[in-house]
Amino acid sequence: MLRQENRIVKNKDFDRAFRLGQSFYGKILGIKATDNGLAINRLGILVSTKISKKAPVRNRFKRQIREIIRQEMILLRPGKDIVIIVFPLILNKDFQEIQTSIRRGLERLRLYK
Repeated sequence: MLRQENRIVKNKDFDRAFRLGQSFYGKILGIKATDNGLAINRLGILVSTKISKKAPVRNRFKRQIREIIRQEMILLRPGKDIVIIVFPLILNKDFQEIQTSIRRGLERLRLYK
């Protein structure tokens, strides 16, 4: 579980990431990353009702993505806001495929130390 200080919760922070952030878009998810001026990384996850009308299904993907980022957090450069946007094709994917896609996106955005 990510700590509260490592989460993006305000709309203005999401908007800033979308306006100023670098982008990576794959088939199952997109990643936007921008500097946040802090000494820590923060994460925001967007899973729309297009994925599923059922909240437990959407929440399962959020939990999986949070766990993947929690494992990768010590390898990432500090001071970034990361927003992950989930696309409907994620429904057919397992944990390993999601993890591979996130790692590829983080590498492409040069967020690793």
